[in-house]
Amino acid sequence: MTKKAYLCYNTNTVNYGISRFFQLLMEDNLLMTATVRIKKDRPFYYIVIRYPDETTNEERQKWVTTDIPVKGNNKRKAEKLRAEVLAQHEASKIDLGKDALFTDFIIDWLDTQISSKKIAATTHEAYEMNLSVHILPYFMPLKLKVKEVEPRHIQKYVNAKMKALSPNTVKKHITNISACLESAVRQNIIAFNPATRIEPIRKVKYTGAKFFREDQIDHLLECSKGDPLEVVIMLTLFYALRRSEVLGLKWRAIDFENNTISICHTVVKITKVTHKQDLTKNESSNDTLPLPDMIKSYLLKWKAQQAVNRQMQPIDYVDSDYVCTMVDGSHIRPDYVSQHFALLLERNGMPHIRFHDLRHSSGSYLQSIGFKVVELQTWLRHADIKSTMIYDHMDMSEKWKIADDLNQRFSNFSSNQETGDKIGDVDIIHPNK
Repeated sequence: MTKKAYLCYNTNTVNYGISRFFQLLMEDNLLMTATVRIKKDRPFYYIVIRYPDETTNEERQKWVTTDIPVKGNNKRKAEKLRAEVLAQHEASKIDLGKDALFTDFIIDWLDTQISSKKIAATTHEAYEMNLSVHILPYFMPLKLKVKEVEPRHIQKYVNAKMKALSPNTVKKHITNISACLESAVRQNIIAFNPATRIEPIRKVKYTGAKFFREDQIDHLLECSKGDPLEVVIMLTLFYALRRSEVLGLKWRAIDFENNTISICHTVVKITKVTHKQDLTKNESSNDTLPLPDMIKSYLLKWKAQQAVNRQMQPIDYVDSDYVCTMVDGSHIRPDYVSQHFALLLERNGMPHIRFHDLRHSSGSYLQSIGFKVVELQTWLRHADIKSTMIYDHMDMSEKWKIADDLNQRFSNFSSNQETGDKIGDVDIIHPNK
């Protein structure tokens, strides 16, 4: 123990408290600690290793996932495992400085992002999946240190992954890798970010979006009556909601007196975890929309039905504030929506589209009845009007109207020309002459 740390421990004054004592030990590269933590909406305990960075002397964190469930009073098991994990890490003397392996560094970088609340839990889980399934299995056998990673290594990764994954997916992987290496640049571990020096990955614009015509929308609404997804489909088509938004709709967000409905809560599922959060896709998605008479009456009837369901199942009914629920009150899962929607279409002989394409169907219908792109942007709550421009299209009947009009105008011009002469300087050869 150094002199200043010893002084800190013994004085224990306002200026040198216990927390300052641990801070000084960290500065002297003497202390590694571990604590048991839980994450919101995560079912297992985590162990957080805190240790000093040998390069910067700053405190670093490493989150270790356990298989010990939070439910069931398993805190003692987690504490026992904490001691074992701490001993293992102290023995290995983790170094995430200039001699750190790239794979160790990127794991630590991701843990730092979530612990410092720089990214949402859902984003963290998506990043974690990219790491565990793709990035780590590729780079671990290479045993590259952070300072040894070159553009050619990342380019080879891109080339390998492009054989099985879409360019858009690989681009997301490189975004993760680049953000991690940018952190290494800021810490003076490397001079430049090698991920910025690879060949650009061209993002492929999604062209597979389909949508239902007006008659198909009517047929779907008729087929979904009495189906577990009836309310989900009705609200999605009317308000052009995303799946996460319609499942996140709560009764408290509906003002029946002032006739408004607020989109401010979402439910998403990544891998096996469902996240319920007071967040939307972007700022413009968080909005308040009008509640017209038809939808107001529809929702009041559904709310009354939920009350009946609750009375019929006083013990088993799941009480929640969510609008979209099953008969027993349980919340409708995101994956159930996608799976059951596909079955609903198949049973009723309708073309297969993704559930998200109902949002496109709503936008296309509004465009077909005369609403302008700017108006669609407001209703669809797009942050960028470029996203709305996909609805700025014409169907074949509209194209024929233009073609017929041009045909008439050009026919008048053509009838004034003598048959069989020239168009410009080109002789016209008539096969019947």
